[in-house]
Amino acid sequence: MKNEPASLLRTLTRRHLFQEVGAGIGGLALAGLLRQSGWASDRRLPVSSSTPGWDGQDQIAGAGHFPARAKNVIYIHLVGAPSHLDLFDFKPALQEREGQLCPDEFFQGKQLAFIRKQPKLLGTPKKKEFAFTRCGESGIELSNQLPHLQQVADELTLIRSTHTDQFNHAPAQLMMLTGFERFGRPSIGAWTSYGLGSENRNLPAFVVLVTGQVLGAGNSAWGSGFLPTVHQGVEFRSKGDPVLFLSNPQGVDDASRKRTVDAINRMNSRQLLDLQDPEIETRIRQYELAYRMQTSVPELMDISAETKQTHEMYGTSPGKESFANHCLLARRLVERGVRFVQLFDQGWDMHNSVSNRLPTKCKQVDRPIAALIQDLKQRGMLDETLVVWSSEFGRTPMGQTNNGAGQEANVGRDHHKEAFTTWMAGGGVKRGYVYGKTDELGYGVVEDPMHVHDFNATLMHLLGIDHEKLTFKFQGRDYRLTDVEGVVAEKILI
Repeated sequence: MKNEPASLLRTLTRRHLFQEVGAGIGGLALAGLLRQSGWASDRRLPVSSSTPGWDGQDQIAGAGHFPARAKNVIYIHLVGAPSHLDLFDFKPALQEREGQLCPDEFFQGKQLAFIRKQPKLLGTPKKKEFAFTRCGESGIELSNQLPHLQQVADELTLIRSTHTDQFNHAPAQLMMLTGFERFGRPSIGAWTSYGLGSENRNLPAFVVLVTGQVLGAGNSAWGSGFLPTVHQGVEFRSKGDPVLFLSNPQGVDDASRKRTVDAINRMNSRQLLDLQDPEIETRIRQYELAYRMQTSVPELMDISAETKQTHEMYGTSPGKESFANHCLLARRLVERGVRFVQLFDQGWDMHNSVSNRLPTKCKQVDRPIAALIQDLKQRGMLDETLVVWSSEFGRTPMGQTNNGAGQEANVGRDHHKEAFTTWMAGGGVKRGYVYGKTDELGYGVVEDPMHVHDFNATLMHLLGIDHEKLTFKFQGRDYRLTDVEGVVAEKILI
């Protein structure tokens, strides 16, 4: 636009100005960008949002309730839920009893997503690539579908006893990622941003990378809920504009953009003085960060600068959208001080043909995830970066087909909330360790159960946060990520 800021203020209404230039500076697309911590006062992490003098915005980066074992998190969520029985939790008894009707207690009085008739037990396919191998010095058993992950098995803490309350995708995704099965609660990344902030004033504290379609829970899986929107996850893209609407509109240079941002923020500042609305302050900071990100984000997202060896290790293809690219970007993000990076990979919901479809998905994620762990370790970053593998639930030890049988070629597995496998690596957890145990058929947990709230409590603990103390007052009560439950799994900590 040709008008100078002074002219703009005289000739345009506030609403019209936002309509004309708002999209160009990312005002709508970059909700929840800023979580500045390094240029704040000497406040520490709050006991709660009602702590005297706490504004929920600025604090020293990394200040927690106690010394943290992990400084950053790379959280990988496999959307749709991979079959843990075919990847992480081999059951010889299930193999032996394949084709038998499942025990009555597994079916009678139970509610499953799609299975209606009493199904037959389904073992792991008897194919070489589905065989399990004891790996590394620890001897952890992993499927041959994950040959690269097998090479870093000694870095993993395998949690075979995770369980949840929900058996449908969207509620279970919300349960896993926000601690509650309905919309409206802050995500774990938002809670982390609220508690700890970012170490880079030019990047948000919480960044999201999505491969494939968005999960059923939508962007609520990385939303801020009732927390200030400054803590919402910011979706980055590895192809095209890294962040939508971040680039200057055609004909607008950096100087013009800066004048526009300054003009808008002057108006916002005046309204902030009148209304004292914290969301106005959030909007001011969003515009400021969006302007700074114009310089920092393109360089960050340009993975072509990485070495040939690095690209070969991850299996990356610069300029294309891929899970491998996202894994490499996750390392680059935490390297620059982003506190919480969340990767979503869609396509793991296999109600049929699990023996054909599961290997395809494993090939897409196995190499880059193992490379991420190796890369972090060789750079000296793994000890302070927690890498997480999760899904919303597991899959049944019973086969799912149209007629309830378990031997057809198109057999799959239904949703299963009673037990599934997650894992963590780096960031303060034991190396080459298995936590929890399921029964001989892999149906239920029989040792060291890890409820979703326990899982999240443990993750927060590794970041130096007491999950019972990090709260936010909303509608008359104090809320927290773990609701009124959650026990830290001390056994997995170093």
